[in-house]
Amino acid sequence: MANIASQEKRILRTEREREENRRYTSQVKTSFRRLRDAVDAGESERVETEQRLLASRVDKAVRSGALHRNSGARKKARAARLARRA
Repeated sequence: MANIASQEKRILRTEREREENRRYTSQVKTSFRRLRDAVDAGESERVETEQRLLASRVDKAVRSGALHRNSGARKKARAARLARRA
């Protein structure tokens, strides 16, 4: 454990940021799973809404720094390819 006050604050801040990043990445994974389920079920209306929601969550994660922009673009491209199957 740190002995310096600023380092203790930094540790707490890092943990908070880590939890926020995990929330964003978890939301993206959940959205991707829901999109895949909608495609498998053949529900085209739900596919559109899930894809829109996924793109929004990916953009938000990229904006916050939880995902790299290339990683976000790749996830959106994969989602679009998956949605075309429906």
